[in-house]
Amino acid sequence: MKIHPTAVIDPKAELDSSVIVEPYAVIDGPVKIGPETRIGAHAVVSGHTTLGARNIIGSFATIGAPPQDIHYQGEPTELIIGDGNQIREYVSIHRATIKATGKTILGNSNMIMAYCHIAHDCILADHVIMANVATLAGHVEIGSHANLGGLVAVHQFCRIGDYAYIGGMSGISLDVPPYVIMEGTRNQMRIASINKIGLRRAGMGRETIKMLEEAFKLLFRSPEILLKDALVKLEEEMSECVEVRRMVDFFHTSKRGVVKRTLDD
Repeated sequence: MKIHPTAVIDPKAELDSSVIVEPYAVIDGPVKIGPETRIGAHAVVSGHTTLGARNIIGSFATIGAPPQDIHYQGEPTELIIGDGNQIREYVSIHRATIKATGKTILGNSNMIMAYCHIAHDCILADHVIMANVATLAGHVEIGSHANLGGLVAVHQFCRIGDYAYIGGMSGISLDVPPYVIMEGTRNQMRIASINKIGLRRAGMGRETIKMLEEAFKLLFRSPEILLKDALVKLEEEMSECVEVRRMVDFFHTSKRGVVKRTLDD
């Protein structure tokens, strides 16, 4: 274990022998840190926080602080972070409240760039990218391979689907379906198209992308058909495509409502 002599480590913390802790970092409370994780200079990791293997925590990051919720009374809620994440300088990620599962969760291989904020009770899947100063309010869910541009702000309880791409400075107050590109202010959100480039880079087949484009046209570019009828049509005609089924299920399970306006509206 390589711990700089200026670092402060709580006796209750459990650190793997391969963990690196840089100057003036603070590990406070019953923190658990897995193999080959690096804690940057002046970073603070606190509370009931678990870090998996090979994570990089940048300088001045605050990981596991209490939630910014006026009803929180110090309950032993958790922050759980998986493996291979890059959490850059000045990022803040908060523990959960007791209003949901009691856990804020980040999966694996996520890139959280400088000054981002992830609030209490958020759930991020794998391979998520949050560009500089992107901000998640409480209880937000982000699907795998989603990409949030710089200064994006997401309202509490919103969901961002798998492979969605959110343009910089967008304000998100409704659920964003999987596989799409969207941008715009909170009151002017627009869906542009299927995220074809992102899907190709992820290795998705041409036929699958074609079917997603057809589903997109039916859902977002066919004003002559009601949304509920479009969803039924997709279930009947494209149920063999797993990705289309996921898009349909996303609409069915939305509680806040799904962004439906496109750039052509």
